[in-house]
Amino acid sequence: MTTTPVIAIDGPAASGKSSTAAAVARALGAFHLDSGALYRGLTRVALDHDLGAAEAIIQRAETRGLGLVRVGDEIIPFLDGEPAEPLIRSPEVTAAVFRIAAMEPLRDWVNRRLRREASGTRWLVLDGRDIGTAVFPDAPVKIFLTATPLARAKRRLVQRDGAALAPELAAEAAALAARDAADASRAVAPLRQATDAIVIDTTELTFGQQVDAILAVARKALSNKQIPPTL
Repeated sequence: MTTTPVIAIDGPAASGKSSTAAAVARALGAFHLDSGALYRGLTRVALDHDLGAAEAIIQRAETRGLGLVRVGDEIIPFLDGEPAEPLIRSPEVTAAVFRIAAMEPLRDWVNRRLRREASGTRWLVLDGRDIGTAVFPDAPVKIFLTATPLARAKRRLVQRDGAALAPELAAEAAALAARDAADASRAVAPLRQATDAIVIDTTELTFGQQVDAILAVARKALSNKQIPPTL
């Protein structure tokens, strides 16, 4: 096999990449990894210690043991010897993570760890913003998952608060549009669709439908390739 065993799912913020990728991985018997979790971990470290310089953030993150651990079929971030998820999903981390993700030394640090996880023989479903363009340009399956800012805002609010009221919905949609613009215009590994990626617009799709759409693309693309038994 000449390509890295990765199914890359890219897309803008709140497009449902992580939950969808996890479901796709379960269906295929692959590992799942949310690359954004590492950037969130770095952001948590930067906020905890009031750090702004990339090298200082990396040094502190390594001191605190920020890294990836395989738990079942998931590869999740650990910090201070514990699962980091409860610490990295706070509103303050969400508001600040785009600044961390724009720093080239931090992207290099994250990418080295992502490539290390993909060095085995078992397939990896990996979601992020530049997986198919910068991290694994040779990935045999590339998906670009998207939806309108309004649809993404509604999903995020329902997931977070259980409801999506009009004032909050408009504000969240505007925030997501601004995040899209920031991600697409950053100098290092900007958000963009890989030229060979399949675009799936989930604005009108249910969760099950978007999972099925990706599975159909993945199985078709991989049908003529050498696939490990676990897939």
